[in-house]
Amino acid sequence: MDVFGELRMSRANQRPRLVDVAEHAAVSLATASRALAGRDGVSAEVADRIRRIARELGYVANPYARTLAGGARSTVGLIVHQVDDPYFSEISAGVIHLAAEQGLLVQICQSGRDPAYELQQLRHLIAQRVGIILISGSGYDDPRVEAEARAELAAFQEHGGRVAAIGRHALGVDAVLPDNEAGGFALAEHLMDLGHRRIAVAAGSAGLTTVADRLAGVSSAVRLRGAYGADLAVVHSDFTRGGGRAATEQILNEHPETTAIVALNDAMAIGVLSTLRSRRVAVPARMSVVGFDDVSVAADLAPSLTTIRLPMTEMGRTALALALKPRSARPRRRRTGHLLVVRDSTGPAPTT
Repeated sequence: MDVFGELRMSRANQRPRLVDVAEHAAVSLATASRALAGRDGVSAEVADRIRRIARELGYVANPYARTLAGGARSTVGLIVHQVDDPYFSEISAGVIHLAAEQGLLVQICQSGRDPAYELQQLRHLIAQRVGIILISGSGYDDPRVEAEARAELAAFQEHGGRVAAIGRHALGVDAVLPDNEAGGFALAEHLMDLGHRRIAVAAGSAGLTTVADRLAGVSSAVRLRGAYGADLAVVHSDFTRGGGRAATEQILNEHPETTAIVALNDAMAIGVLSTLRSRRVAVPARMSVVGFDDVSVAADLAPSLTTIRLPMTEMGRTALALALKPRSARPRRRRTGHLLVVRDSTGPAPTT
């Protein structure tokens, strides 16, 4: 009989303890605790070994069981990509408002669009005994990237935790799905209706499902019109204001014939407008600009931003409402719809 079998027999009526995991992994109690909580200070190899031993001992279920016994359903863990992005601020507001109505507290974590750090934050929330976990922001277009997170969330739900996501993920949980592809299609159609045929896309980081879906919508509309679809200029950069500035510099330098820029979120669009202003490129007389999301400041920019409106605050409420429902046999999906909001940043394509 292996050592794990002996331990289980000797403690038939007693759950394995953290000290048991530490002893069998030949690490300190503090190291075992940090590894299982997903905190820094433990190498990936050692952390993986500790988690494997914990699973074999049956210890991994204990945090979830304690969550229910300790009444931690009063805490909602919310993971966002970037806390200072108005998109996530408005989603967070929706979560917080409904949480307050339900007498719940919200703990917010930032992943920085880093799947490894997102997994670490997820494990940290589980170790903190939250009752609900919400993941807001794009998934990753390689399902293998989210495989570990999916496994963690499956175990969390099996032991009574609840989960919902905002965005397209491979996590197998309830989800609110922004109308990303249809919104991208509507933006491209709007620009082509204005006569634009030389369109560039300031896209976010490659590998994000939100970027892939919004870009697919733009590309589909351009191909459908036969408007030089194969030559659509796409520049990937960070999904931030700084990324929008960098992408615009590259577009102006490498694609000077461009008459319209599609920014795949409003944060990037703000960076696009900033660079065009500094380069003295007139908007919309020389260059039209569109964004995506319709964050609260979009109407107050100069010029005001044409964009796709998503119901961000309601998305946050809906995600938490899904998580508050009893778990269903199959993950539930809620689509958001979208609205094209035309403002001052778009106009007819220049004639020369």
